[in-house]
Amino acid sequence: MSFATKLREEIRSVLIATLYFGCWILALMVIKWLVLAEYAIAFRGWSMALVGALVLAKVVLVLEHVSLGDWVRRQPAWVGVVLRTAFYTLGVALVLILEKGFEGRHEAGGFGPAVQHLFQQADIYHVWVNLICIAGALLGYNAIVVVRRHLGNRELFRIFLVPLPDEPDERPVSRLQDRKGD
Repeated sequence: MSFATKLREEIRSVLIATLYFGCWILALMVIKWLVLAEYAIAFRGWSMALVGALVLAKVVLVLEHVSLGDWVRRQPAWVGVVLRTAFYTLGVALVLILEKGFEGRHEAGGFGPAVQHLFQQADIYHVWVNLICIAGALLGYNAIVVVRRHLGNRELFRIFLVPLPDEPDERPVSRLQDRKGD
């Protein structure tokens, strides 16, 4: 595979993942905007949402290549999905806490006091809302990765481009069913 082809595939992967995470983050931003609008508070986080989606997409794409070990590989696919989601969510939690610590370090008198203050004020709920939404996005993404590995990239997209069969008997035999018969 040439460098240009690898670069094109990498850009395509980052764009697709950014679009996926961007949709989740956009939904979260719209909810925040609507809640704040009820109290006549302006929301100013739109540009950071795009940057957050791009960073999250790239980090997740890199972490996809990290092996969770032989034990996880021998388990059903859902175990890997749950573990990856938990690890990625812990990483997001750490980043969110670090971000709030850096944001509040001047008012609180340093990074440590800012993080401590975070857990003593209502801003921790902001972190929880972000974390819950991103955890849902990560769970969905990790599940899609497993389905894509079983079906292949093209087959996953093809499934959504054809109409559903009318009768259950008309369903095509999946690759998993083919393997069970071997």
